[in-house]
Amino acid sequence: MRKTAIMKAASVSLKVGDKVALPAKYLNSLIQVLRKQGYHVIGPAIRSGAIAYDELESAENLPVGWTDEQDGGAYRLKRRTDGALFGYMVGPHSWKKFLHPPVQRLYRARRNGKQIEFLSETPAPARYAFLGVRPCDLSAIAIRDKVFLGGHFADPLYQSRRKRLFIVAVNCTQAGGACFCVSMKTGPQAVSGFDLALTEVVDDRPHHFVVEVGTARGAEILVQLPHQRATDRHERTAARIVAETARRMGRRMDTTGIKELLYRNYEHPRWDHVARRCLTCGNCTLVCPTCFCTTVEDSTDLAGAHAERWRKWDSCFTLDFSYIAGSSVRSTALARYRQWLTHKLAAWLDQFGTSGCVGCGRCITWCPVGIDLTEEVRALRESDHVRGISPPRKEAAL
Repeated sequence: MRKTAIMKAASVSLKVGDKVALPAKYLNSLIQVLRKQGYHVIGPAIRSGAIAYDELESAENLPVGWTDEQDGGAYRLKRRTDGALFGYMVGPHSWKKFLHPPVQRLYRARRNGKQIEFLSETPAPARYAFLGVRPCDLSAIAIRDKVFLGGHFADPLYQSRRKRLFIVAVNCTQAGGACFCVSMKTGPQAVSGFDLALTEVVDDRPHHFVVEVGTARGAEILVQLPHQRATDRHERTAARIVAETARRMGRRMDTTGIKELLYRNYEHPRWDHVARRCLTCGNCTLVCPTCFCTTVEDSTDLAGAHAERWRKWDSCFTLDFSYIAGSSVRSTALARYRQWLTHKLAAWLDQFGTSGCVGCGRCITWCPVGIDLTEEVRALRESDHVRGISPPRKEAAL
């Protein structure tokens, strides 16, 4: 790609669906343009021996030349033989912590004489630009939109962050040992929900990205960068890379009739098998990009003049989560794991019209004992002949 051709093409307007070739060296320019627009650019960086999401000041903060190896209960960083900027899978963090913070004050109340004044929590949210959102995580954000913005009532705190968000997706160029997004139809190709989508091409020199415009906002940003229109060769190369990634998935899960499978096997002996391994630590729910369970805590000062209400992440694996009228409804590891898996893969379909799983594999990688939900579903399916127990009422899995 000649620099003169690139610079000349940069002045040409772009529209949704257009694809351009962007030299890798200009990715830092994209970050700087977004920062000048007032965005806090959040992207992948190496933190404490893992790839996590943090604020980026430049492309130098990216995990250049690093990848990660993942399997059940196993994760480690490893050097690549090239200079790929996004040559990894997904780490322990998901984007939900920026849209739905782990700790959030909902309101304050203060006593003024005989009157009590309630002060709503309406902070001006930061303008976030997410850089490096994988297709599975795009699907997770879409699912969370249904949870927090769908129906009659929208969560105002989530809504305020979401509407100011700019998303730069990155199509997957390699699959991890725990990935199964193909089974869930959530990847490895981003099809919607992004402002810009990048496919990194390292082997076809020079190192570059094939960039697809997803929104008018994306076009406005991209037109400020040096680029050229993508050729047929650029597009074929990008498509080939993504197709190869799809063929290399580390896991798969048959989702045919999965809701009915789980409902009719609510008393299957397989639940005892997994319960003997499960530590009920809640790691799977913390790393999951779609889990949204919370608890609410109230606090007051000793004088009774000031009170606050806080919302905090919680997990269906804790005893207190199902504490009702003096005891926990789900007092065993069996009941809590069954609740999580059945809700994730079955009851979500009833509630939101979509599965609660996007196939990212984080729950498999970050489970201390390597419990694999794809194995659990396979075991239930292979022994689905076990009968004699009536299926539960649907609300039992909610």
